[in-house]
This record gives sequence, structure tokens and C-alpha cells, in this order.
Amino acid sequence: MEAPKAVPAQAEGAEQEPWAQLEAPARLLLQALQAGPDGARRGLRVLRAMTGRGGEPFGWGRVLQALCREEPMVEGPDCRLELKPLLLQLPPLCQRNLMSLLMAVWPSLPESSLLPVLQIAYQDPSPDPDLWLRALGELLRKDLGVGASTEGASPLSARCQRQLRGLCRQLGQGGRKLRWPHAPDPKKEEEKDKDSQWPGKRRKGPEEESASPDWERAPKRFRCLEKEEEKEAGRQEARPERESSESLADGGGASPIEKQPAMGAEPSEAAPSLEDAKGLPESLELPKAIQDQVPRLQQLLRTFGEGLEGLEGAPPVELQLLHECSPSQVDLLCAQLQLPQLSDAGLLQLCTWLLALSPDLSLSNATVLTRSLFLERILSLTSSASRLLTTALTAFCTKYTYAVCRALLGPMLQAPRTGPAQTELLCCLMKDKALEPDMQVLMLGQILELPWKEESFLVLQSLLERQVEMPPEKFNVLMEKLYKEGPAATMSMAYAKLMLTVMTKYQANITEIQRLGLAAAIEFNTTFLRKSLQAALRHLTL
Repeated sequence: MEAPKAVPAQAEGAEQEPWAQLEAPARLLLQALQAGPDGARRGLRVLRAMTGRGGEPFGWGRVLQALCREEPMVEGPDCRLELKPLLLQLPPLCQRNLMSLLMAVWPSLPESSLLPVLQIAYQDPSPDPDLWLRALGELLRKDLGVGASTEGASPLSARCQRQLRGLCRQLGQGGRKLRWPHAPDPKKEEEKDKDSQWPGKRRKGPEEESASPDWERAPKRFRCLEKEEEKEAGRQEARPERESSESLADGGGASPIEKQPAMGAEPSEAAPSLEDAKGLPESLELPKAIQDQVPRLQQLLRTFGEGLEGLEGAPPVELQLLHECSPSQVDLLCAQLQLPQLSDAGLLQLCTWLLALSPDLSLSNATVLTRSLFLERILSLTSSASRLLTTALTAFCTKYTYAVCRALLGPMLQAPRTGPAQTELLCCLMKDKALEPDMQVLMLGQILELPWKEESFLVLQSLLERQVEMPPEKFNVLMEKLYKEGPAATMSMAYAKLMLTVMTKYQANITEIQRLGLAAAIEFNTTFLRKSLQAALRHLTL
């Protein structure tokens, strides 16, 4: 009679900690992901704590493979033994938080190990699969650019999308604000409107409001949903003209999940947003609530433009308006504030304010700000960057690394005006100790996508000196590009130093085929480092 009781007891313990057989860092991470709705954020802190302060990079490859491995578990009331992937044995909340964490750090993950995890999440054989987990997996697959094209698609089912549109229309019937079932006090409403810091458009009177149909009184973002349904059939024939700037700011019918900012999780959104900002229509105007605050912002920038007073203070409340702007409006606001003409002291002050904003800026707006604040300023340098400019750039890059990659690193490495001053600043940026390991991989990926020239060799060497923990796929791309540049860089000292760095810092990663490719590239080298390169190559064979 006692033996049957022991089985459920063991099963209960196994259900509580299905990760018990994993390594200690993985167990610690999964335990942090169990910490309620905030588990993904806590998991990210655990990752940074383990990889910071000179610690070893987190072994994502082994963890992802372990999540795909089928483990025996006791299932059902009859306590039958079944094989099930470890991922599906985790508690549902832990699974969701894990998928959210993977969306935040996916640029640093080995794609070959990540894809099987997404496949398991999508093909859950249980009778009641977690649709939310499946939606997160679909968004991550979209970020990776794998599988069928999902452009314009939503991870939500058609029925869920219809229900969501209906809910939005119901919420929009009361105007711009959600209302409680009881009627609000008119006096309190008037006082609230008078005290409001951001005046919007003029409120309609009772006669106007009653005469307006419900469709007109609904907020614009909800009206866009209805327009999307009407235009859905004609989208494939011709692209309509650009909608108003307010429609772009509201995001139309985009899923709120896609608009959520996450570290490295929106690469597909930044490029079109930046292009929209570049193609700014002449008729674009800032909303009145934002335009009214421009003189105040100009005064603040003039006040702190020549000094560093107030660096420790809270950011001005006027900067919260950036959260209400579309990328095109942010570009227009930057032009009105003449941000490229700010002194380096004023730039550092403004960056300090921007970094202190809560919530964080959207990825698209951060990309536009990066271009406006830094690109032309750095390209116009004729001597080494000032300490203030260097501090402002490194601080901004630490928080908005993807924006700096997209709007600064790529354009600068391709610009014909890039010279010693610009290269020196980029090298300083690569050496910044505050740059997290996953952000180093993001920087490396950006450089690998570009055609290389002399400045690219110097910047890449500065980054690789950090011994970047990159996935095998990225290392293979690096090696292929490296020895293919050999015939064109026979006299380049920067290329020779880069080769030497790779062969000494990443010796354990180089395969025999890659060693042969390096040997062929070294044969073309005519610099005085040729003998050092040959010695390093011989050391690879020992």
C-alpha cells in the first residue's frame, strides 16, 4: 500500500522543480523566472549579475538544448510515465517569462539552439496549449526572420482580433478617456482640465458632442482599426498615400505586443521608422500641445548649454512629450530645437535627461534622436572628440545600443567623411566596459553586415579585444569575411592587427578549415607583421 503513495510524492517534487538536473546558473535563472509577472525582468538581472564583473558568459547553448531534451515525467491521475520536453514541463508562468526573456536577448543566442525551442512551443501536443506562449514564440520567430513571411500578420487568432476590435470600439464610445459607470462630477472635470499640464485640442461643447456621431467621437487610434478593416481588401492592389502624422503616431492597427520596447527585440521596426523620419513631408506639424512647449525646451537648452549645472536633477517634465511623438515628429522637434548645434556640454546635459526618462524611449524614437544628436556632430570632427561628447555617447549607447548601431555605427562606417577622429571615437565606444556581452554581439553583427574598409578593421579589432562571446554562426561569418579580405588588404596594418587579434584571442574557436583560410590570407600580407602572423598561425596547429 505504501509503494503507490511514493510515486505521487516523487511526481509532485518533480513538478515543483523540473529543472533540478540542470547546472546551477540555469537553475538560478529559472527560479528567477518564477517570480510572478515581473519574472522576465528579474531573470535579466540575474543574467547580468552572472555575466558581469568578469564572470563567464551564460551558457545559453547548453540551456536551450536541455529545454528541448525529453525527460520522463508522471502524467495524469493514473500516474503514467511519459516523455516530454523539459520546456513543456516548466510551470506556465515560467514558460511565458522565459519566452519574454528570450525575446529580449535573442541577438546573443545561438540560432541553431533557439529554433528547436520555438518549434516545441509552437507544436505543444497537449489538448489545451498555451496560446500566449505560442504568440510570444511567433513574435520571436518574426524577429529572427525564419519560417513563412509574417509581414503584416498578427499572432492573434482571427476571432481574438475581432473581439479586440470590438472592445476597442466600446472603449472608444466615451471619447478620449475611459469612464466609470456613474456620471463624473462636472466641477471636478473642469478643475482637472484646468490643472492639466498638457492641453490638447479644444473640448467640444455639449451641443457639438451630442450632434457628433459616435464614430467621430471615438479616438483616432480606434477609428484607425475600423479603417483597416475597410481597406483590408485593397491593400494588395496599391499602397495608399501616407496617412496623417497622428495616425502614424497612434500606430494604426498594430498589435500592442509589437510596440512594446525590449532590448534588441525590434530590429524590424527601426529601419522603416528611420526612413519615415528622413522622408519628412513639408506639411508635417507638431501637435499644439507639443509645439507650445518648444520655447520652454529651447530656453532650458540655452541655460545649460555652456555649463554642467543640474546634471543630477530630474529631467524636465516637458521631455515626457517625446513619448507622445511619432518618429517623424521627433525628427521635426529635433530640428526646431537645433540639437545638432548644441555644445558638447549641452549635449551631455540633454542625454542625462533622456536617459533618466521613465518609461524608456521607444526604439524608433531613440534611433531618430541618436541620428540627430550624434551623427552629423561626429562626422564633422576634425580632431579627437571631447570628453563630454565621449561620455554622452557611451552613456547613450549603454541604454540604447540598438539605436546607436542602426543610426550611428552603420552610417559612420560607410560614410566617406569618416577619418581618424571618428574612428578613434568608435574604438572608444567598443572598449566601453559598460557595454553588456549581448550588446557586444549586437555591435559585432552590425559590423559583419557592412562592407569592410580600413576604419572597419580598427573598430572591429577594438571590439574583438573584449573577447566577445559570440555564437558559432557569427564566428563563421567573421572568419569568412576575414580571410576573403586578404587579397585586398595586403598592405593594411589595421587588417594585420585584426588577424593577429583573432588568432590569439579566439584560438580555441578556429577550426582546421578556417586555419587554412587564414593561411591563404596571410600569404598575401606584405606588412612587417607578416612573421608574427605566421608564428600565430603555426601556434594554431600545435
